[in-house]
Amino acid sequence: MTDYAPLTLHVPEPAVRPGGTPDFSSVGVPRAGSVARPEVNADPESIRDLAYSIIRVLNRDGKAIGPWGGLLSDEELLEGLRHMMILRTFDARMLMAQRQGKTSFYMQHMGEEAVSCAFRKALLPGDMNFPTYRQAGLLIAAGYSLGDMMCQIYSNERDPLKGRQMPVLYSSKEDGFFSLSGNLATQYIQAVGWAMASAIKNDTKIAAAWIGDGATAESDFHAALVFASTYKAPVVLNIVNNQWAISTFQGIARGGSGTFAARGLGFGIPALRVDGNDYLAVHAVAKWAAERARRNLGPTLIEYVTYRVGAHSTSDDPSAYRPKTESDAWPLGDPVIRLKNHLITIGAWSDERHKQAEAEVLDTVITAQKEAESHGTLHAGGKPSVRDMFEDVYAEMPPHLRWQRQQAGV
Repeated sequence: MTDYAPLTLHVPEPAVRPGGTPDFSSVGVPRAGSVARPEVNADPESIRDLAYSIIRVLNRDGKAIGPWGGLLSDEELLEGLRHMMILRTFDARMLMAQRQGKTSFYMQHMGEEAVSCAFRKALLPGDMNFPTYRQAGLLIAAGYSLGDMMCQIYSNERDPLKGRQMPVLYSSKEDGFFSLSGNLATQYIQAVGWAMASAIKNDTKIAAAWIGDGATAESDFHAALVFASTYKAPVVLNIVNNQWAISTFQGIARGGSGTFAARGLGFGIPALRVDGNDYLAVHAVAKWAAERARRNLGPTLIEYVTYRVGAHSTSDDPSAYRPKTESDAWPLGDPVIRLKNHLITIGAWSDERHKQAEAEVLDTVITAQKEAESHGTLHAGGKPSVRDMFEDVYAEMPPHLRWQRQQAGV
């Protein structure tokens, strides 16, 4: 006999369940411009506090404040606004297409547009992203064809991936977008390995790894941090903390670390948190981290604090696990509206021009959609050839596949 009580486990619980009042009191939001900008070669130990704060540039009045601002011209900001507007409109049209049965599956980026669109502008040609499924802004900001993206979603005869990938799992080597994997966290170790290979070849290209808050609980995430820190790989390690995995809140994956960025500190990796709904802040932090990688100063881990406004995917119903009005209470606002208001504040934009731009963007996306659908959708029109199942798989096709191809008559 002992005096010990029975052992128990702690199961983290979200602050609010469906039907409750949204509560983001745990998200400490510092004033815009209040977080210092260290030198690019700063020692990780000297900037530990950046893993617990949030770097912000835009204040509530639409003004750019502090040392992380001033890196982008008005023209570059207008371009960034357009990229985010295209992504949001693209999402709306593809979500509608899925509901109409034109594709089997889709995932929106609502509320997270600034993360990928701004990050892409901090990279150089030849750099490689290893994304998850909510970084289509990397392609849009790179100028990738909207039509090709739609054809991939429809798996039609013009699908650049020939029907071999599920919708939204894009791939474009030319645009620095590594083939997207449905297996979560694998891209983290792939990015570190690619960055190490670039260094071994004495190249100048860097890699960027992407992961969501939920997938940081995967072992691949931690293995990647071991290799990145040990070999000082030229890689930017991105964590998109949008508060929710497919049905569990961020506390399940975060555990007792306080923040996701803090995970990097245990590996000696510089770690920063940034307002993921602030286009200017995202770009500035991405530029800082990319510069570290290019100067052989090793990896940087960035946590983007943002919010997934929509469902995890078209297969998900978020009302089952969070309040329906939670997105309205999110303290960091809407990235598109915030950049729009900033541009109006500095006199580079107006409400009238924004409305006109919305109409132009919608026309651009609808035009691309009509062209894509002329080549087929999920249940109608052209499909990839059956022979595409056999091509580009082996350098030399083995006998059993040659036989199967003959049997298929292709």
